Amino acid sequence: MRETAFDPSALSSLPIFPLPNCVLLPGGLLPLHVFEPRYRELTRDCLAGHHLMGVARLRPGYESTYYGRPPVYERCGVGRIICSEELPDGRFALLLRGVARVEIARELSTERQYRMVEALELRDAAVDPLDARDHQNQLVSLCDRLAEVIDEGGSQLRELVRTFESPGACADAIAAALIMDADARQELLEACDPMIRLQRTLGHVSHLLCELAPCESTVN
Repeated sequence: MRETAFDPSALSSLPIFPLPNCVLLPGGLLPLHVFEPRYRELTRDCLAGHHLMGVARLRPGYESTYYGRPPVYERCGVGRIICSEELPDGRFALLLRGVARVEIARELSTERQYRMVEALELRDAAVDPLDARDHQNQLVSLCDRLAEVIDEGGSQLRELVRTFESPGACADAIAAALIMDADARQELLEACDPMIRLQRTLGHVSHLLCELAPCESTVN
């Protein structure tokens, strides 16, 4: 599968949707229920334009300034709206797919109700292609084994781990599907080294396997 491309000019004025403990990884899916007026406006503008928004995780302590401009993590995911439904009362049901990891360079002044930023795309660091491919093959093997012991979703997991050609993108997609802890996801989002993402995702899948099919040592 070709990694999802987007127009980089969209990052010069990117709307952001700040959310608590929510991290969108490239290749991941995020359903959203949009009900606040400012985010309804954001959604309408996105649907009328490039269909892209930043999903920025709110930093701890955001509650007191939630309706203002509470601090967010500078590194965030960019999602493309791939499915949308406007409900009769003006709310939206959206489905985003993660397409990039970015770093917020600065927040922009805007007359819109929602926040906008200038962002820079974070590119993957160079890695040894043979080493990366070896780790990717290990991840495919572990996901196949995990698919055999989970109650549901095994066939989807086997398909997902084979969807992306790039080792780093493969790790992102599996991490997005299997790692739920927000801190762990934020660390993976901020990691521009594909080998780090592959190793951490391998470790997580190994841990899941040992929980579901007890083993004496780390699965490899």
